[in-house]
Amino acid sequence: MRYLTTAEVAERYRTAESTVRYWRQIGKGPRGIKIGKRVLYPEAELLRYERALTEGRDEWGLAS
Repeated sequence: MRYLTTAEVAERYRTAESTVRYWRQIGKGPRGIKIGKRVLYPEAELLRYERALTEGRDEWGLAS
């Protein structure tokens, strides 16, 4: 399984790293896991998040 850093997730979604951190803080967006001091995002979780947005589900409060 491939894991992405906060910077890679921000680049993928064309947003700032601080936005990705904010999503994590408020419990929205793709779910990351903390490994030591780092937060990593399983690629499968990003795909799940994208699928939810595509289907219009408001699973994390970000879909319109």
